[in-house]
Amino acid sequence: MSSRRLFLAGLGPAVLSVRTTLVALASKPPQEPVERGVFSENDAGWVREELLKLVNAERVEQELQPLQLDELASRVAYNHAIDMLSGSFLGHWGSDGLKPYQRYSFAGGVDAVEENVSAAANIASLNPLRVFADLKDMHVRMYSEKPPNDGHRRAILTSQNTHVGFGVALKGHDLRLAELYLGRYLELKPFPQTAKPKATINISGKLLSAKYALHEVDVFYESIPEKPSPEWLRTPRPYSLPEEYESLRPKTPFGTTYIDGRTGDYDWDREGRFRIPFKIKREKPGIYTLVFWIKRFIEDKKFPAAQVCIRCE
Repeated sequence: MSSRRLFLAGLGPAVLSVRTTLVALASKPPQEPVERGVFSENDAGWVREELLKLVNAERVEQELQPLQLDELASRVAYNHAIDMLSGSFLGHWGSDGLKPYQRYSFAGGVDAVEENVSAAANIASLNPLRVFADLKDMHVRMYSEKPPNDGHRRAILTSQNTHVGFGVALKGHDLRLAELYLGRYLELKPFPQTAKPKATINISGKLLSAKYALHEVDVFYESIPEKPSPEWLRTPRPYSLPEEYESLRPKTPFGTTYIDGRTGDYDWDREGRFRIPFKIKREKPGIYTLVFWIKRFIEDKKFPAAQVCIRCE
């Protein structure tokens, strides 16, 4: 998460420079330059497109595939930006206590998610082009991070990411930016995201590319979050999945087992289709997060291809 200084010293590229109008009358001294227009939600479309160009230029420079703009991710990012602005905080937790992957999943997303957030206080101008210059500066600060404190930069440059969403919120002279980076590699059939204890939910889907195989599915449990206090929200902190999890593995071919003697947990086929029976084992309320890991070859490193959340109450 990135903090901001109280004013900006410069603008962006010349193509985005602010036009000013000078008015001079013979009987009066020259007036100050006037900036036309005030940033509003109507500017969200072109701002997202310009941020996308910026991100893709950074990725192409690192020989990574460009990203596509995603509407759902942008909507989720915008809602979080509004939430941060309304509560006067900057962080990955929302005022409802949900983390980024929970917000995105409960909004209907199934992709792997990484989030960057940034804030600017007391920006100098509300002109749309000047506001965009602030947003660009906020993003560049995250991209310019150096190891080991370069979590934002690594999210921008995650090689497996395929899509991105941007959310921008402005209130007075305070500005928030949320970026959601997605990895989209599978599709899921509709499934219930609320369940009772001891219930079994069948999750079916398929991989979008035959180049990959579903390696395993890790199941994480977290208690139902309580609404954080304003003071807690205003203390910056990183987010992560819980340390403890259960792994579900694909069933082995007939007559074979894994080293531990088990034969696996879910059905799959060579066409990339799978069906996972997920049983809620705990009796107390909580949120279960299923992370789908894929890999191309046996020797390849696995990476997350999807994250979905199920609320048990």
